[in-house]
Amino acid sequence: MDSSTDDTDGESGAREVVVPLQLYKIVTVFSTMFAVAFVVGGFIVLDTATQRATLSLSEIDLPLAILGVAMIAAGATVYAFATRFRAEGMGKPKDGSDEPSNNG
Repeated sequence: MDSSTDDTDGESGAREVVVPLQLYKIVTVFSTMFAVAFVVGGFIVLDTATQRATLSLSEIDLPLAILGVAMIAAGATVYAFATRFRAEGMGKPKDGSDEPSNNG
C-alpha cells in the first residue's frame, strides 16, 4: 500500500480515518475511557511500587514500577491514536486545507 495516499497533508504520521458518526462516537467514548483508566491505574500501580514515594531507590518494587509506567504510556498511546478518527461531516483540519478558512 502506498503511504503517500494515506497522508492528508504530505507529512508522515498525519493520517486521519474518516468513519461514520456512530462509530466515531463509540471510538471516542471507549478510547477516552480506556485511556483514563490506564493512566490513573498506572499512577496507582506506580504509587504502590514506591510506597507513595517514601522508599529508597534500592527498595522500590522495580517490576511493579515498570508496569505502572507502561500503563501510563499505554493510556497515552490509546488516546493519541483515537484522536486520528473523525466523523464524515467534521470538515478538514486547518493545517492541511487548501481552501481559504473564511466562511462567508
